[in-house]
Amino acid sequence: MDEVRVAVIASPTPLEELDTDPFLVDTRSQQVMCARWAADKGYVVTRQLLFYGMRPDHRGLWADIEAGAVDLFVAPNERVLARALTSVPEFSAECERRGVRLETADLDEPAYSAAMKAGVHRRLSMPTAGYDGC
Repeated sequence: MDEVRVAVIASPTPLEELDTDPFLVDTRSQQVMCARWAADKGYVVTRQLLFYGMRPDHRGLWADIEAGAVDLFVAPNERVLARALTSVPEFSAECERRGVRLETADLDEPAYSAAMKAGVHRRLSMPTAGYDGC
């Protein structure tokens, strides 16, 4: 059986929303959730896409599909998908038209402590200082 190749869709949300919805800000946790979902199904993540407000017809979304490098898209949940795309219904329709599955992982989100939020804040506010998130 051929491997199912997955493109993870994550979406950055402005750091100002860290206190109200930390998961939407924490793209690393979004990607981890999707990778866990894929691994649980025996799928392999071949692409990690990161965008905010992308048009469903943008070439960048479909290049890996057209190249045969991706079989399906997965996003952590509908909230992230709604941030990533300008229109989830249009993207879903385009996926259906192209015969590409679109899934949501819908796993439990991490419970963010003050320390976890501070870590996300440091990682996102100091990328040019060489901070690697460890």
